[in-house]
Amino acid sequence: MEDIRIRFYSKTGNTKKVAQYIGDALNLEALPISDDDISSPCVLLILGGAPYANIMSSKLREYANKIESQNVEAIALFTTSNWSRRTVRALKKIFKEKNIKVYDKYLYVHMLRVNKAKNKSYKFAKDILEKYKKSN
Repeated sequence: MEDIRIRFYSKTGNTKKVAQYIGDALNLEALPISDDDISSPCVLLILGGAPYANIMSSKLREYANKIESQNVEAIALFTTSNWSRRTVRALKKIFKEKNIKVYDKYLYVHMLRVNKAKNKSYKFAKDILEKYKKSN
């Protein structure tokens, strides 16, 4: 079983860049949700996306709806948009209804500050990894 997976949906490249920062911090490859085998189990999914025009991407929602509790134990979220809280709340609701643990802390990087967010992304990755290790 793959322990930790980093997946993202990015239209503009901002979320992809933050996903890559997180991947660098954990020495893991960050992949777009389109490249994910959703049925392949992992214990921790680090998932990123952003709303577009204040609405969660339909592709991200579709991906989230396909995740099954037997394939993912816990999820950590990150996002890169001005309207991020709405997307984070919507994703948390989807996963909590499936009884998948969602970490309360999430990473928000303003879309205009992505290029300066490497340290913030690294810290988030390390913090999530610590929480994951403590719970196992």
